[in-house]
Amino acid sequence: MSEKEKMLNGMLYLASDPVLRKEFYDAKRKVRLFNLTAEIDLDRRLDILNSLFKQVGEDAYIEPPFRCDYGYNISIGKKFYANYDCIMIDVTKITIGDYVMFGPRVSLYTAEHPIDASIRRTGLEYGESIHIGNNVWIGGDTVINGGVTIGDSTIIGSGSVVIKDIPSHVIAAGNPCKVIREITSEDCQKWTDLAAKSHQ
Repeated sequence: MSEKEKMLNGMLYLASDPVLRKEFYDAKRKVRLFNLTAEIDLDRRLDILNSLFKQVGEDAYIEPPFRCDYGYNISIGKKFYANYDCIMIDVTKITIGDYVMFGPRVSLYTAEHPIDASIRRTGLEYGESIHIGNNVWIGGDTVINGGVTIGDSTIIGSGSVVIKDIPSHVIAAGNPCKVIREITSEDCQKWTDLAAKSHQ
């Protein structure tokens, strides 16, 4: 089994493998070109993202600067929005649903390292995937670690460190991130009423 196959299957692998190094540098070049685009070069940005990511949904938008490792492990849904300084360390799958919003400096880290220091010194590492559902809002400076799933329509408060799964339809925050409360029908009604007033 190749080092790339090991990486993609969540096994211990060597990132120094020549094939992986080439793909890593290819992705870095595309990321550099993306980050150098002018604010009016929206078509160019989208072209680069389509060549970099596994999947890019309709009207997805990432505000430069952005960072990732390989790109081909990242799938983003339609109307995805990421503010400045988003980082996606994608040694394995990162899957993001539709209508997801990231505040500034949101970081997704699929890369993991062995607990045993002697094994860690060999350079072996592994990855655990991240899955984010639809209609999720993640506040700025949040870190999401590998192996985490965030359910649909959930809000993660700014500055959170997410190390465990968070269910759908809740507000969660903290370090470590924990559920604060469910999102209720009263919440939905309040914001529906406010939206209606803004159109009067």
